[in-house]
Amino acid sequence: MTSILTNISAMSALQTLRSINSDMKDTQSSVSSGLRVGQASDNVAYWSISTTMKSDNKALGAATDALGVGAAKVDTAYAAMDSAIDVVNEIKAKLTTASESSVDKKQVQLEIDKLQEQLTAIGQAASFNGENWMVNDTKATVVDGFIRKEDGTVKVNTAEFQAGSYAMFSTIASGVGSGGILNAVMTIELTSVTTQGQIDTFLNTVQTALDNLTDGAAALGALKTRIDMQDDFSSKLSDAIKSGVSRLVDADMEEESARLSALQTQQQLAVQSLSIANSGSQQLLSLFRG
Repeated sequence: MTSILTNISAMSALQTLRSINSDMKDTQSSVSSGLRVGQASDNVAYWSISTTMKSDNKALGAATDALGVGAAKVDTAYAAMDSAIDVVNEIKAKLTTASESSVDKKQVQLEIDKLQEQLTAIGQAASFNGENWMVNDTKATVVDGFIRKEDGTVKVNTAEFQAGSYAMFSTIASGVGSGGILNAVMTIELTSVTTQGQIDTFLNTVQTALDNLTDGAAALGALKTRIDMQDDFSSKLSDAIKSGVSRLVDADMEEESARLSALQTQQQLAVQSLSIANSGSQQLLSLFRG
């Protein structure tokens, strides 16, 4: 039955055209944004996962930046400790020279005084962004990672360096360092009446300081290795997270391009179909022409 009041064919064609237009709108959005899931309504589960992982990856990036700061702190402390080892070795050599009976010990002490001043200068200069591990009596920390636990809680991982155990000085006051592993070295003082036994004691003091400085440098080296490994791992982890998120939400551009071409063809056909359906009412007029 054909009715002039209700054009069922046109209604069906219009619904088809609307559906095609809606699909084309979604496809064009995917093509322009590059995202298959751009908002929660596209796919709630994938959108939620990708949003969380993008947030975690941003935090991981911040932790990686903090690793760079930590590496700079370690490098600064290591440079200071390495220089201090050289200076203490010089003090050791001067004490050995003073063991010769014909040497003027007061003149040797003048050189030792300057070397002691250099140790204080090294300790003061070993500061990065206001933090000095070489003049410290507590432990120091370096951010080395960001993790999300199984229960959904998050945590920032840190690596510790026992600065209090390896610091050159505990404090520096009036330009003189005291405390720390160089405390005894700073008290060395030769006079004209200094005996060989006292010089031997000073040598043992210097050797103990050298051993402690070596241990501290080794600890810093181990921490630097850990930071470098963590930095490399963080970079790989960030790439893996980005790849995983991409699989969830990124559009397959080849597929979207093929779909868009198909929808454009369907749209043209739907428009023609609607035009044909609408022309049916006009054809009824011919039945009333005599």
